[in-house]
Amino acid sequence: MSYLEILILSIGLAMDAFAVSICKSSQMKDDPTYKKVLLAFLFGAFQCMMPIIGAAVGAQFSQNFDEWDHWVIFITLGYLGINMIRASLSDEEEDKTKVDWKEMLALSIATSIDALAVGVTIALLHADVLTTSVTIGVITFLVCLVGIFSGYHMMKAFRERAEMAGGVILILIGVKILLQHLGYLPR
Repeated sequence: MSYLEILILSIGLAMDAFAVSICKSSQMKDDPTYKKVLLAFLFGAFQCMMPIIGAAVGAQFSQNFDEWDHWVIFITLGYLGINMIRASLSDEEEDKTKVDWKEMLALSIATSIDALAVGVTIALLHADVLTTSVTIGVITFLVCLVGIFSGYHMMKAFRERAEMAGGVILILIGVKILLQHLGYLPR
């Protein structure tokens, strides 16, 4: 696997986390900078760890995991998306601006589950798992920083409905992944 292929793979894996970063930016606009950087770091860290775990587990588990990974992603992103939509319709401002640790971890895990399966593939290709995983993590971190710090400005036109749009996007990402894994959309 060439370094260019690793970069392309890294960017592709980072796209779900990037989309979620843009969506969460409206909720985090008043949060301190360290919290925004921490969310991007968690996205990158989980994207880095998952291929290593996938490579360690091996190809035998990948077939069994492929049978249900899309359901985990769909349910997690759907749940978080519904909560974002519900918060956007709420009159309570505190709910709209809070991103807690549980949500950060859930988003990080949900957006990195595909990287677990990629880890198995990396091992089968006899690629350098550590170099590939670190590259995936760093690219994801950088892309998510861009999403978190520019997403609010990108969604500014929606103002009151930015969080609702973010929730809908999370749900759509989950549906897209589910439909891809069920064979209704190309991967």
